Amino acid sequence: MNTLILFATKYGATREIAERVAENIGGAVIHDLKQNELPDLAQFDCVIIGSSLYAGSVRKELKVFLTRNGDELLNKKLGLFLSGMAQSDEKKYFDDNFPSNVLQAAKATSFLGGIFDPQKAGKMERFIMKIVTKQSGYANTINDEKIKQFARYMKQ
Repeated sequence: MNTLILFATKYGATREIAERVAENIGGAVIHDLKQNELPDLAQFDCVIIGSSLYAGSVRKELKVFLTRNGDELLNKKLGLFLSGMAQSDEKKYFDDNFPSNVLQAAKATSFLGGIFDPQKAGKMERFIMKIVTKQSGYANTINDEKIKQFARYMKQ
């Protein structure tokens, strides 16, 4: 099975997660949605899409991609993942950020954790993280077990 992993990231945590998913699947092509040239979706049986989540929303690049390619994704084995520091309401984040037909077509959806690095974050982001999550220092919640589980499910 030919697998394409598309991701949208701000600081790199989603890229790291995409790479870990690819390692667990084996042979997947990884592509950053910030790049202009997309691989030809027709070449892939399986498409996995991931985005970082900020203030409850996925990255703009992912929204644009879904608008342009949502219908084509319905004919693929589809997996969706989110990254971020949220600890609850996973279903709500997927419902709020993905078209219902794309969600229904997805074989797997998973929130795989994230990284907060105050050295990379702006002043406002640090303030929001401190208020919302009570987190002010470096934190890494990437969940390797969930990544392995997600990858195993997508390989079936």
